Amino acid sequence: MSARADIARQERLHLQVRGAVQGVGFRPYVWNLARKLDLAGWVLNDEAGVTIEIQGAKTQQFLDMLELSAPPLARIDAVDIHAVPATNEVAFALLKSTKAGKAKTAIGPDAATCPDCLADIFDPKNRRHGYAFTNCTHCGPRYTITRALPYDRAQTSMADFPMCAACQSEYENPADRRFHAQPNACPDCGPKLSHSIQEILMALKAGQIVALKGLGGFHLAVDARNYSAVTRLRARKQRDGKPFAVMVASSASARKLAHLSPEEETTLSDRARPVVIAKSKPSTLSPAISNGLPTLGLMLPYAPLHALLFHADAGMPEGTAWMDTPQVLALVMTSANISGDPLVIDNSEAQTRLAGIADMVVTHDRDILIRADDSVVRVIDGAPRYLRRARGATPTPIKLSVDIPSTLAVGGHLKNTICITRGQDAFLSQHIGDLESMSTYGFFKETVAHLSSILEVSPTRIACDMHPDFMATRYAQDMNLPVIQVQHHHAHIAAVLAEYQLDGPCLGLALDGFGLGEEGESWGGELLIAQGPEFQRLGCLMPLAQPGGDVAARQPWRMGAAALHALGCNDQIPRYFSGQDGADMIAAMLERKLNSPMTSSAGRLFDAACGLLGVVPEAHFEGEAPMHLEALVTKPEILDNGWRVKDGVLDVRPLLLAMTDSHPQEGANLFHGTLIAALADWITQTIDREGLARRIALSGGCFQNKVLAEGLIGALQPRHIKAYLPLSAPANDGGLSLGQAWIAGQMSLI
Repeated sequence: MSARADIARQERLHLQVRGAVQGVGFRPYVWNLARKLDLAGWVLNDEAGVTIEIQGAKTQQFLDMLELSAPPLARIDAVDIHAVPATNEVAFALLKSTKAGKAKTAIGPDAATCPDCLADIFDPKNRRHGYAFTNCTHCGPRYTITRALPYDRAQTSMADFPMCAACQSEYENPADRRFHAQPNACPDCGPKLSHSIQEILMALKAGQIVALKGLGGFHLAVDARNYSAVTRLRARKQRDGKPFAVMVASSASARKLAHLSPEEETTLSDRARPVVIAKSKPSTLSPAISNGLPTLGLMLPYAPLHALLFHADAGMPEGTAWMDTPQVLALVMTSANISGDPLVIDNSEAQTRLAGIADMVVTHDRDILIRADDSVVRVIDGAPRYLRRARGATPTPIKLSVDIPSTLAVGGHLKNTICITRGQDAFLSQHIGDLESMSTYGFFKETVAHLSSILEVSPTRIACDMHPDFMATRYAQDMNLPVIQVQHHHAHIAAVLAEYQLDGPCLGLALDGFGLGEEGESWGGELLIAQGPEFQRLGCLMPLAQPGGDVAARQPWRMGAAALHALGCNDQIPRYFSGQDGADMIAAMLERKLNSPMTSSAGRLFDAACGLLGVVPEAHFEGEAPMHLEALVTKPEILDNGWRVKDGVLDVRPLLLAMTDSHPQEGANLFHGTLIAALADWITQTIDREGLARRIALSGGCFQNKVLAEGLIGALQPRHIKAYLPLSAPANDGGLSLGQAWIAGQMSLI
């Protein structure tokens, strides 16, 4: 009997593979694996993912190997398998995509240039030598160039670039790594830059501000060692104080600028290429980059254009070995916009909106269809945690424990994201920003429309914050859908429960700047018990007055005055803050309880400590004062009897009193150490009193503080309390929409 006849007599299996398996080289991987094992059958893309039929003697080996060496960008969520009748097939075929219903798969996120493509770019003999749009199935743009699914070239912004014969041959060859790489192109047939690499590099080295069109939008770039260039960028962009990110050639270059833990170095080199916040080393970088903070946001090149700039500065050596040696060039890379506006993505928009900022605008003719800022992470408790989730992460879904109805959640006012659910998947959008301008609100609506369209989801309900004045809330109320309003801190905790698939009642601690309470109060230091769509507030931080309302968040000295008032020392405010205009007025406001709403906000508690210690009396951006307070910590210390817990309220007035007689560094150590101990005690008492499981969900922007988060997790461990800190979504308001969606999706609308 022939081998071909033997195949036809063997078992045949039908496989449905779900996950991120389209546009990542999964079909050619399956084709090569099946041929290697002498299996017959076929593979195709469809609306559910990838469907495979295999037949032959080694079907079990195929199943065993399917996930072991899958393409780097693939993610297999599930494989459904059942036997089907054998056929007379004796070969394995790649079939064309089919689509018989709504999509159940998703496009993958943009991915950094892979090592093989870098090798092509730096090889003088390769036809893609020096080409700034080189990619393959393992790397390059995905989400930001895609209009709709299935992920085919005609559905992307590459539709206007017909492939040359050489590229078409690669595209059609299953054995080639560019098989069905939708953005596949070369210098003969693909997009082109408006300026040469040498022209761009010369401008940067001359101290010019250069706008560079990348994957998800334009960057503004300057030489990070040029103090004048960095300060001009800060002034023109209207970005006072907030640190800039710096791009360097490789991990070898990054190690010269920062103390990198193994986890930080791994994250820096991840295919998502986020900005990684790390402890800086003394260097010749401009001090205007971090403005006194001992941390540095570092990133590596993720587009060929970036790599080519560093390659040119290194003298254009052949191969990639040069990247193993530290390079001199370091570039500030920041979003191309005026602070507060959305990222610029369009060529003509760049020429007009960036005219007063950039000295040179570098464009190309491949359209960006959806904006995506750089993701920002910080390694906390040994794992990378998102401060901003965007390019490289979106639209990777977060898997829920159960299917929920299709829900659109529109997030909060600051650090806005949206979330759309489809079955058991929650798709968190890229970072949109603060909804404080009509242009950012336009980006918000653009994101809702694009994500709904690409996922082919028609939401049956919409979730939003309780605050009536948030633009996202007003948007929700204008939609012709059932509206579910979710309390801000409940959403924070629910996001953690959703991500970790935690069932049953769970204690949650939400520490942030502001969220509207159930009775219209200002909350921000809340101990909640959450289960399904319900929650109960079990405790809070002792409220402090907020003299002047929201302005106190920008002037920490006012919260310091509020702390003195809470300590019964109102008469000392004018003397204590004699250097601040209006100290007398603030004392009078507090005494008479005028325009001084109470808040349980942990963010304002941090501000109070900063005010008392003289750390950043007036902040130029959100979180500036607490960031500098954290930076002062050398070794957290605990103040004996520094707190009290009564009726669920955590009172840290003894700690605040100690701040009035402390030097800044001593106070920072004492504040962090005592607050960590107080929170651990408060949590333990509550769990024991309520008979709850020994676990807690931690969320809110204050948990971006590495000292606080790691200290609290460490303090809870010997008490046998498991702490859950967000991984897949930001702990700040960027994760709110996930929690809103999870809560609303579990609610009955009857």
